Amino acid sequence: MAIVSSGSPAGPARPAAPRDKPRLLDPSPSPEADTPLQREDSLRPRRLADYIGQSELKQVLGIAVEAACSRAEALDHVLLYGPPGLGKTTMALVLAEELGVRCRITSAPALERPRDIVGLLVNLQPRELLFIDEIHRLTRVAEEILYPAMEDFRLDLTVGKGTTARTRSLPLAPFTLVGATTRAGSLSSPLRDRFGLIQRLEFYGLDDLQAIVQRAAALLQIDLDAAAALEVARRCRGTPRIANRLLRRVRDVAAVGGHGRVGAELVNEALSLHRVDGRGLDASDRRLLHLLHHSYGGGPVGLDTLAAGLGEDPATLEAVVEPFLLQQGLLQRTPRGRVITEAGVQHLRDHAA
Repeated sequence: MAIVSSGSPAGPARPAAPRDKPRLLDPSPSPEADTPLQREDSLRPRRLADYIGQSELKQVLGIAVEAACSRAEALDHVLLYGPPGLGKTTMALVLAEELGVRCRITSAPALERPRDIVGLLVNLQPRELLFIDEIHRLTRVAEEILYPAMEDFRLDLTVGKGTTARTRSLPLAPFTLVGATTRAGSLSSPLRDRFGLIQRLEFYGLDDLQAIVQRAAALLQIDLDAAAALEVARRCRGTPRIANRLLRRVRDVAAVGGHGRVGAELVNEALSLHRVDGRGLDASDRRLLHLLHHSYGGGPVGLDTLAAGLGEDPATLEAVVEPFLLQQGLLQRTPRGRVITEAGVQHLRDHAA
């Protein structure tokens, strides 16, 4: 199974937009380390049997793959949605491996012009997978090109202009579109309805995360004991991508300190350097809770006020910092603003102790 990364044709260089320093616990891929074709790819499972967790998803897709192979047909189009870092790209690559075909990888922002997506579609071979990340960001024109391609394996092209314009239909090889999104509700209904399989990826349980960490440690040749793997699993917010990132930071400390076997104490030492506590909160999370509790009496406080007090962008605060605190019951959103919970206050006390 080959992997092909596709995008827009090369154009004039544009200056890169400034980026904030990435957080260690941000589940989004970091461009230097977590792109599908770089370092994280070495830790990805290749087959469904090696994919840890998401048992219901594996069962559904396993049956669909077996049925498609028995009929020698392309797999139905698949939409995978859920929070970032849970394995949507990995599952697309696993599906391609199970089907014995190539997976072409692209993202919706790279398909700015009609010719970008047309070029991908006409070059697909029978039963190949086309993986589009962030599919909710497709332009309207790109979506309209996809409709007949997904439904009838046909490409409708308009040739000429004005009174001489005419439509030509170009047959396409049967293929499988695998779309990934963190915002399934942002997809248009016509696009969403054309997917035969729509599956959500859930956050991973502690046992699955420990198994993922132990598997990654073996691949990275880290001598990690079970207690150490459990410590990494506890701090990774239910997300394998974060688990692998934390494990690499532990490996760095072990290598510099000349440690052979990595135990729970070394994990605590390594992740404390990055200010990641035992519950998976980092400095940004605790700063928000501390500000709410000590400066505003626990709230309610508006988002803009909190962002100004923390020196953060409100959108970043809402999209990156708050979700995990809400999931853990440490923070609440109310009509009047943000409020710290009793559990949040207790966590601050425990961390200060």
